[in-house]
Amino acid sequence: MSLSRILGLALGVCVAFLMAWDTGTSAQTRVAGATAQRAAVGNPITGVGLPNPAPNVTKNWGELPAGRKWGTSAGIDIDPKDGHVWAYERCGAGTAGGGPVDCDNNPVDPVFKFDRRSGKVLANIGKGVMVTPHGIHVDRDGNVWIADFAGNKDGTKGHQVHKFSPKGEKLLSLGIAGKPGNADGQFNQPNDVVVGPDGSIYVADGHDGQGMTTNAAIAEGLKRGATARISKFTADGKFIKSWGKLGVRHGEFRTPHALVFDARGRLWVADRGNHRLEIFDQEGTYLESRYAYGRISGFFIKGDLLYAIDSESGPLNHPNWRDGVRIGPLDEDRITAFIPPFEREDRVYQGTAGEGVAVDADGNVYAAEGPNSLNQAGGAFTKYSVK
Repeated sequence: MSLSRILGLALGVCVAFLMAWDTGTSAQTRVAGATAQRAAVGNPITGVGLPNPAPNVTKNWGELPAGRKWGTSAGIDIDPKDGHVWAYERCGAGTAGGGPVDCDNNPVDPVFKFDRRSGKVLANIGKGVMVTPHGIHVDRDGNVWIADFAGNKDGTKGHQVHKFSPKGEKLLSLGIAGKPGNADGQFNQPNDVVVGPDGSIYVADGHDGQGMTTNAAIAEGLKRGATARISKFTADGKFIKSWGKLGVRHGEFRTPHALVFDARGRLWVADRGNHRLEIFDQEGTYLESRYAYGRISGFFIKGDLLYAIDSESGPLNHPNWRDGVRIGPLDEDRITAFIPPFEREDRVYQGTAGEGVAVDADGNVYAAEGPNSLNQAGGAFTKYSVK
């Protein structure tokens, strides 16, 4: 064999070896990279490994007028005109409704506007109108909308939605005061309200579906007229239509707890009992869902990010899911960040968080504390600051 042929064969073996080594190394690199990427994503159920974008916690945030005691809340929003914070507390009530304290027998102003930086009270309104405020929405004109979730003993207040001017003048009421029901334009435990792009009004109605965990319970609820629906009204309060009922199919709900419109004009609904977000067009046509955010009580859309707060996942109704604020891209069902909850001994591994959530212009996050978290939070509102 000639020397040139021997050298050629040796060169070929070396090239083949180097290619095999490079392929194996590249494969190992790809596997290692994928593993690192998975680790960086973190666990959306427990929150482990996910970044916290607002790690500085201010408990008992916001001023409370002298002589008053914080009650529970479930709603908080940002004023689109000046960026300050609107929220309510339930007139000192430690419960979510049903007494012994409520805004009927303790008629103080339940609705606050806070300076987002200092927490000082800029406005305090709503006295004598409501029993148990539940949802809150500030429209583009700065008007404040409140859903009044429960009725009083006299049957003269509650189960309504009210619109207030920024100064506290009552401008409009929907529903029949103190009279729950499922007729058109009537409410039975309204949870939230939002104004659509064209001024139409949308109300999420029906709270007790989240506790219906069997087909028999749902059938019984339907039989007695329990509601789980979205009702749509004109800007001046005339009933247009409703959609939804108790159930688990798309377009059905087990407690539609919160409402938000996105920039594309889609209506998002927190279907708390079904552990999902449902997305509709403005006529009620189902579009798509999100499942990665837990048992959602409230949510907020800021730019292309979705912030959803889970206050209700517990050892028996949603095992292992940690409460807190999950954050992800609006157009994907994926969690990219997590704000952890307060710890609570009877919710081992899960903790407890608020029911309402809002995000200001600087990315600071505000939580409205419900009956599950009021004691751990030390007040009705918590601020999670970026800096």
